[in-house]
Amino acid sequence: MPDKIFNGGCQCGAVRYQAKGEPIMAAICHCSMCRRANAAPVVAWAMFEDSRVTFTRSRPRNFASSQGAERGFCGTCGTQICFTAEYIPGLIDITIGSLDQPDSIEPELHYWHARHLAWVEFADELPRHQEFPPMGEG
Repeated sequence: MPDKIFNGGCQCGAVRYQAKGEPIMAAICHCSMCRRANAAPVVAWAMFEDSRVTFTRSRPRNFASSQGAERGFCGTCGTQICFTAEYIPGLIDITIGSLDQPDSIEPELHYWHARHLAWVEFADELPRHQEFPPMGEG
């Protein structure tokens, strides 16, 4: 069976990507850094092996948002596209909202829920982790 393919990109179309295969994890992040970087109350991420994601137009520009972590964004329109960090080597998070079909990946958990905004509550039964979930745990 061929790999599932997810396409996406930024608002202006300068950055485009393709991710192959199912994500390792899909989650909603409540951390303050994601909120600030996206100017949003939460950010939904899909994590892939870095080797499974190809940028098909311009590559994102990178910003070292914290020690050992970078956020990739479109240098033209500013859309945040991805996140990489030393603590998740070989993996890349892609913003689910940047997918052409964001409904194609459904988050399975919340993390950094200890930092969630009091007025942001989701009516779901997904697991909630106070910080980043231990790898291998859903």
